Amino acid sequence: MKAYIFPGQGAQFPGMGKNLYEQSAQAKELFERANEILGFRITDIMFNGSEDDLKQTNVTQPAIFLHSVIMAKELGDSFKPDMVAGHSLGEFSALVSAEALSFEDGLRLVAARANAMQKACQLQPSTMAAILGLDDFTVEDICQRISEVVVPANYNCPGQLVISGTVEGVDKACELMTQAGAKRALKLNVGGAFHSPLMEAARVELQQAIEATEIKEPVCPVYQNIDARPYKDVASIKHNLISQLTGAVRWTQTVEHMLEDGATSFTEVGPGNVLQGLVKKVNRTVETSSANIV
Repeated sequence: MKAYIFPGQGAQFPGMGKNLYEQSAQAKELFERANEILGFRITDIMFNGSEDDLKQTNVTQPAIFLHSVIMAKELGDSFKPDMVAGHSLGEFSALVSAEALSFEDGLRLVAARANAMQKACQLQPSTMAAILGLDDFTVEDICQRISEVVVPANYNCPGQLVISGTVEGVDKACELMTQAGAKRALKLNVGGAFHSPLMEAARVELQQAIEATEIKEPVCPVYQNIDARPYKDVASIKHNLISQLTGAVRWTQTVEHMLEDGATSFTEVGPGNVLQGLVKKVNRTVETSSANIV
């Protein structure tokens, strides 16, 4: 069974999507439609902007979404997913590619999500850190013992977990994780505490947008971040999508469940190849590939 997976924030790179735009009339039309919907020429930033230009949340999230979704469309008849999943932002790309969301509605939600997250980041200084070389239970236990807000945010693969919270909470957690034997406790250069309770203001704002958006039953099961389980019914998909902003991305568990349910290959659709590496850390024998045609 074919699993298609879609990357999240951090996969962007200068020049992303330029070849798609230049070589395909369909891709060019979709990129131009995106410029109109967003109200600024995101293509100019994607194709010619610097790394710093692409790091702005209101640019990064739509850029990765567009690259992923347009690439899935370019695959044409060869894109026949038995199951899909996306990492954080990538969940929106997965839903559009599985025909649960229209291209236009997906882009509008991603733009709304990026803006809501940006605003939430400005409410309180907060950050994230990558913890390498500790088991999940130890990370969870240390987070629970700290009085400041700090929680597991991304279960990326065995031995790699990202935590999220206030600056003080993350600093204290990094200190305790290192004492507990972590190989590294590395603070990330991010705007805020994504996938933590500190994103509650963004969750409330995005909830209204998601509830007002038409979502259809997808053509295949969508494995959602919040509990790593497959969904096809619309009410559950909406509920999980809303919960995602303040809940953890359970990527390790998602890959494990997809394998248990019969996935024989994983194809990453969008910029970069980070997810393929994470899949290999869960199961090094499974076939992985990139749909990158640029």
